[in-house]
Amino acid sequence: MKNIGFIGLGNMGGPMAANLIKAGHTVKGFDIAENKIKQFEINGGHAVTNVNEASRDIDILITMLPAGKHVRNVYLGEEGILASQNSKPLLIDCSTIDVGTAREVAAKAKTSALFMLDAPVSGGVIGAEAGTLTIMVGGDVIAFTKAQSIFENMGKNIIHAGGSGNGQVAKICNNMILGISMVGVSEAFVLAEKLGLDHQKLFDISSTASGQCWSMTSYCPVPGPVPTSPANNEYKAGFTGDMMLKDLRLSQEAATSCRAATPLGAKATELYTLLEEAGQNDKDFSSIINLIRQRSI
Repeated sequence: MKNIGFIGLGNMGGPMAANLIKAGHTVKGFDIAENKIKQFEINGGHAVTNVNEASRDIDILITMLPAGKHVRNVYLGEEGILASQNSKPLLIDCSTIDVGTAREVAAKAKTSALFMLDAPVSGGVIGAEAGTLTIMVGGDVIAFTKAQSIFENMGKNIIHAGGSGNGQVAKICNNMILGISMVGVSEAFVLAEKLGLDHQKLFDISSTASGQCWSMTSYCPVPGPVPTSPANNEYKAGFTGDMMLKDLRLSQEAATSCRAATPLGAKATELYTLLEEAGQNDKDFSSIINLIRQRSI
């Protein structure tokens, strides 16, 4: 069993840390939200009061933070992880951030003789709680091998995507596909409504035909066909519109940086921006169908 530090115990990080505790690891954690710390302690974790305490005398350090600026500050700040190490833990950042920051922080960790992996996850809160996340990992293959058993405590599908930053590349490309496909499925259901085709009939046909996709069969944006989808619970978020917009924006920043044409990604970003402007981005990202309905009047 390992001694693990975990920084960022929010909706995703909290359940991930809880699964490490269930697996028998000793986990000390830090978060700025007091209620998250309390839940972490209830789950059997050892709370600490700052980043430095979380990163001392450990085998592995895991971070799950909101954005690149937070990752940069936690690792590279004057009192950050790289400046305060008294041990040589394996560093794992599970945040979803821009590729450039992931590669910069990993390079600076390497100059401090530390291995670092970028390991963003997919599967939402449900996957984090169940330990069934898909984890996309970028970094040195030796470090990946060392981290494999830890990843298996938090996820089901663990994929080494290549060098540093490639985990982030995989995540933003995957979620660009997801955002685009959810818009497409939503448009189809709205068109069917307006032409008089029943939701269930469209689902029964498209879910077994060439229109089949995850956004249709696992996360259908209309109530009824998929009982577990957020559409059946007033679009209570499993993955918010705000989180989708963050990932789409990252995809467009990356596309601009390498001059890749992503016209559908750009349009999906535009639509989720409108959802944000309407104040609906705290709902599940599948609620984009309601925006499309409003624009179809």
